Amino acid sequence: MSDPMTDGTATTASDPMHAAASDELAIDIIEGRWPAGQAITLETIQDRFSVSRTVAREVAKYLESMQAVTIRRRVGLVARPIGEWAALNTQVIRWKLMSSHRKEQLRSLTELRLAIEPAAAAAAARYASMETKAMFPVLAAELRKTGESGDLDSFHDLDIRFHSMLLRSSGNELFSSLSDIIATVLKGRVELGMYPQKPKPAALDAHDAVAEGIWQGNPDKAREAMRIIVGEVADSLDLT
Repeated sequence: MSDPMTDGTATTASDPMHAAASDELAIDIIEGRWPAGQAITLETIQDRFSVSRTVAREVAKYLESMQAVTIRRRVGLVARPIGEWAALNTQVIRWKLMSSHRKEQLRSLTELRLAIEPAAAAAAARYASMETKAMFPVLAAELRKTGESGDLDSFHDLDIRFHSMLLRSSGNELFSSLSDIIATVLKGRVELGMYPQKPKPAALDAHDAVAEGIWQGNPDKAREAMRIIVGEVADSLDLT
């Protein structure tokens, strides 16, 4: 006999009802309202969110895929300690940024950026193709133009593109795999209102320096400039 808790396959949280329920339950665990080790049933999800059993089952499978819960036959969904979750999954990062623990998450992510992005910038200066290297000064110029003019939507889109391209141009598949995580962090700062109304001149200068270092094939220059960029983020968020 099939298990009603686990029939079907895990889905992405694309349905609005599914996404809302998944978000709320995950944040309940993060905030301690649903303690680790405690179980809830599909019926609880159905009643709380006024959803069908099919949607409740999809929510259960989605939370399980994020390692946020364990599904146990005849028990239900058992909350797992946050330390056991898929910490580098962009959805898990988003949940933590939506919670009251956002500062701790931003600190962890900024420390990750400090460890990875300067090295990735140096690697891009060494290994990126000339065609790719030539794109960095162009992007940096657009960043400055949109930042100084106050076109923040375009600036943020370009900033995500700049940092993602840097990681993907490093020649290191592990650095490249972090590009979506860095994009999630950058988007999260904007959505949470934790980005300055206007980019600081020093940050624009540092992006120019990273671009120049990569274009010139100067790993040390690219590395140091990227360290300044991420260090400024840590300072602005009062994470140091």
